[in-house]
Amino acid sequence: MTPESFIQNKASEAIKAIYGTEVAETSLQVSVTRKEFEGDYTLVTFPLLKITRQAPDVTGNAIGEWLVSNVPEISAFNSVKGFLNLSFSPVYWNESLKAIAEAPDYGQLPSTGRRIMVEFSSPNTNKPLHLGHIRNNLLGDSVSRILKACGNDVVKSTIVNDRGVHICKSMYAWEKCFNGATPQSTGKKGDHLVGDCYVAYAQMEKEHPEVIDDVHKMLVDWEKGDPHVRELWAMMNGWVYAGFDETYAALGITFDQVDHESETYLLGKELVQKGLKEGVFVKDPDGSVWCDLTADGLDRKLVLRGDGTSVYITQDLGTAERRFQNFKLDSHVYVVGNEQDYHFQVLKLILKKLGFDWADQIYHLSYGMVELPEGKMKSREGTVVDADDLIENMYLEAKKTSEESGKLADISPEEKDRLYHMIGLGALKYFIIKVDPKKTMLFNPKESIDFNGNTGPFIQYTHARICSILRKATVAFGPSDIAADAQPSAKEVRLVKLLDLYPGKVAEAGAALSPAVIANYAYDLAKEFNQYYHDTPILKEENEAVLKYRLELIAVMARTLRSAMGLLGIELPERM
Repeated sequence: MTPESFIQNKASEAIKAIYGTEVAETSLQVSVTRKEFEGDYTLVTFPLLKITRQAPDVTGNAIGEWLVSNVPEISAFNSVKGFLNLSFSPVYWNESLKAIAEAPDYGQLPSTGRRIMVEFSSPNTNKPLHLGHIRNNLLGDSVSRILKACGNDVVKSTIVNDRGVHICKSMYAWEKCFNGATPQSTGKKGDHLVGDCYVAYAQMEKEHPEVIDDVHKMLVDWEKGDPHVRELWAMMNGWVYAGFDETYAALGITFDQVDHESETYLLGKELVQKGLKEGVFVKDPDGSVWCDLTADGLDRKLVLRGDGTSVYITQDLGTAERRFQNFKLDSHVYVVGNEQDYHFQVLKLILKKLGFDWADQIYHLSYGMVELPEGKMKSREGTVVDADDLIENMYLEAKKTSEESGKLADISPEEKDRLYHMIGLGALKYFIIKVDPKKTMLFNPKESIDFNGNTGPFIQYTHARICSILRKATVAFGPSDIAADAQPSAKEVRLVKLLDLYPGKVAEAGAALSPAVIANYAYDLAKEFNQYYHDTPILKEENEAVLKYRLELIAVMARTLRSAMGLLGIELPERM
C-alpha cells in the first residue's frame, strides 16, 4: 500500500466515523506535502465540505484529530485553508521499511494482462552501429525492462533494414572498388567493411552522379530475384549480421523477435493493393502509388515507386499488421529518432484509413539525436563515432581510472577485466539514459566515467561501498530486526521515504516511456546514502538493535539500487 492509498483508506474511515457518510477512497485527493509546510502527505479537504457542511479548517481539524487519536501511524497534523497536512509516526516508516525488506521483487508492479511490443535498434545493413544506434538500443532495452516491471508482457523486437537503395549502394561500391575484399582478407569486422563500401559509394556518386541509375537497376534486379545480385546481397549481409551480433553482445542487448525487411516488404505490397481497391491509395500515370493526406493537413505520401519497388513505409505497413495479428498485441512502441516524427504520424494515419483500429495503440518514442563537441555525425561521410570503438574506449577509460584509485590490488586479473567492462559499460549507459529521451544530448566520454556526480560509476561505487559495509558486519540481521517501536533518525526516515517512492517511479517511467526517471531516482538514492554514511556511524554503533536496523536499511538500499539500475541494463559490482 502506498502512502497515498494508506491515507485515503484511513481518511475514509475517519469521515464515516465523524460524519456518518461513506466516501470512495479513490475520490480523496492526496499528495506529497509542499516543502513550506510541516507534514509528509496532504489531504485536500475542499471536496468534502458538501459532506461536512463546515469551514475548511474545521473539517481538516476534525479529520486530523480523529486520525491522530485512532491511527498509530499518524503522529501530527495541521490544517491550512482546505489542506490537511499529515505527519507519519516512526511506526509507519518502520512498517513500510519492513514491508519493503520482505518484498521479494520490490518495484515489480501487478500484472496488467497487456502485451506490448517494443521495436528498437532496427539497423541498416550498410554500416556498423554507431553512437546514435547506441542511444536507440539503450533506450529500447531499458523501456522494455521498465514496461515489464510495470506488469506488462513485453516482446522486444527489431527489424533489420536489409534491402533497399542504401543497401545496394554498398553492394555497388564493393563490386566496383574493393577487389573482392572480405572480412577475412582485410581483418575487419564485416559491418565495418560494408560501412567502408557505403562511404566509398558516396564519393563515387559525388564524382559521377549517374551511378545512381545503376544502383536503382540493382534494386529492381534484387526484387526480381536476380541470382547474382541476390548472392552478393546475402554474402555482404552475412558479414554485417556477424558484426552486429558482436556489438549487441558487448552492449548486453537481446531480442525476442527479429524481422527482416526483405521478408516483410511483400506484406506491405499486399496492403497497397488492398488500399488501391478500397480507394485509400491512388495510382499516378507513371505507375507510382500514393496516399493523399492533404485533407488531413499533411501531403501526398508515396507507398510504391513507379518501377514497382517499395519504400520504407511499405514494409512498415505490412510489418505492423503481421505483428498485431501474430502476437495479439495491445500496443506497439517504436523507438526511433525524432527525424522520423512525420513518418510515424503518416504510418498511423494510413493504417487507420486501411481500417485497423489498433493504429491508435501505436506509440512513437521519439528521441533526440546524440551530438559530439564537434557537431553532428554523418554516416555517408564516415564522421561517426563507431559503437565498437566507443565500447572499447570506455573499457580503457574505466581501467585507467580504476587503476589510479589503487583499490584493486587483491583482485584477480579476470575479476579486474570484468569490473572494467562493467564500469565502462555502466558509465556509457547511464550517461545516455539519464537524459530525457526527447532532448538532443551532447556525449562526452570523460565526463561519463567520473566517480563523482550524476554518473553510472558514482552509483556503482555507492553500491560497492554498501556491500563492503555489509561484508564487515559481525552480527546477523534481517527484516525482523526492523521493530515497530524503533526510533529512526530524521536521515533514516528520509531514506525510507525515498525507498517508498520506488514503485511509483517505476510506474511514472513506464507511463512516460522515460528511463531517465529511474536513472535520476537511482542517483538521488545513492546521493542520500553517501550523505547518511558521512554523518552516521554504522559499524561503530554500540547499540545492537540500532546496528541491525541500520544494516538492514542499507541492505534494502543496495537491493533497490540493483533493481533500479537493472531496469537500465546496468550491473552493479560488489567491489570497486
